[in-house]
Amino acid sequence: MAKYRIRQSLALSGEVAISGSKNAVLPIMAAALLTDERCEITDVPALRDVDVMRGLMCGIGARVNGRCGGVLEIATEGIASEEAPNELVKKMRASVLVMGPLLARAGRARVALPGGCAIGTRPIDLHLKGLKALGARIDSENGYVIAAADRLRGANIYLDSPSVGATENITMAAVLAEGTTVIENAAEEPEIVDMVNFLNKMGARIKGAGTNTIKIEGVKRLGGARHAVIPDRIETGTFMLAAAITRGRVLIRNAVPDHVKPVTAKLKECGVDVRVSDDGLIVDARHGALMSTDIRTLPYPGFPTDIQSQFMAFLTTVRGSGIVTENVFENRYMHVNELNRMGANIKIEGRVAIVEGDCRLRGAEVFATDLRAGAALALAGLYASGTTQISEIHHIERGYSAFVEKLTGLGADIARVEE
Repeated sequence: MAKYRIRQSLALSGEVAISGSKNAVLPIMAAALLTDERCEITDVPALRDVDVMRGLMCGIGARVNGRCGGVLEIATEGIASEEAPNELVKKMRASVLVMGPLLARAGRARVALPGGCAIGTRPIDLHLKGLKALGARIDSENGYVIAAADRLRGANIYLDSPSVGATENITMAAVLAEGTTVIENAAEEPEIVDMVNFLNKMGARIKGAGTNTIKIEGVKRLGGARHAVIPDRIETGTFMLAAAITRGRVLIRNAVPDHVKPVTAKLKECGVDVRVSDDGLIVDARHGALMSTDIRTLPYPGFPTDIQSQFMAFLTTVRGSGIVTENVFENRYMHVNELNRMGANIKIEGRVAIVEGDCRLRGAEVFATDLRAGAALALAGLYASGTTQISEIHHIERGYSAFVEKLTGLGADIARVEE
């Protein structure tokens, strides 16, 4: 079993390049199912989740060539199956994103209820409600959801909450529907904008991505396209916090500063110097005493839930107490027990966590309960005295490309060890 072994690594320095976005590349790969022409995706991160989506698409009948961490060529001239392989869907929630494209292209999709990180129930009700509004018939059997339609037709759809996955799935289904679809209260994340840019390159007619109202004019067919994936804003935020928690100075290349404005604002409130240069994003925490602040997670453009656990780890190391309020997922405090084992003082009251600062974190044997929790423990391990060992690191490797290599390049004492 592989683990990360981390020893105290104060004052990280140097530069790091951000990889392509995990949460953008997965729906873009699924969108390639909407055409029978070849698509080429560049800046693909080398991640386990990309491998899972690649296997899922090959199981459907697509040909996916190339290497993760570089370029993928996807060909879907013929779809051999409308069923997403159960063993792969169970590994990753984003697998449900093939439902919309399969329904639009083949008229039927049979997909197992998805898996992924255990950070909340995250039902797909909104996905199904939107597809049903487009004219799909929805059934379920033996843990599978089946969507079928002779012809999809445009509709006005209001989402009860701005779900990223539902917005993506409905958009992909609607591009080949007859007529116009309007999605209100849509999610506004940059990853949705990136997927829509790819679809528009393929010949889709979509406006409003990045706002709460998306308008889709259905077209008869889509063609192939070449597209570069945007940089990963969550990886960017994680390395910003790696610099901050170790009181170092790091230049982050290939980042989009606008995508991490909430993280930048909160770090500045704590006393960290964050500025944009011609070379990239510079995070400098070497000077002055750092103070605590409060954060509230919200859908984009609010503070991202995917950075909450990493920021909480940072708050344990600064002066004062901070309040963290998790408004997106109801079960995203599983990292708290592990941080407390390292010497943190965090108390949970419902969706609120009270984080006492100035903790003397100590290395311990901990385990990653989910992707972002694992990243938080790694950051805590960089600050803690002694040695930290993190198990269940497959969670971390789902979403961070070359995590160990990038941290060691900044001077961190971290290694992947087999036991």
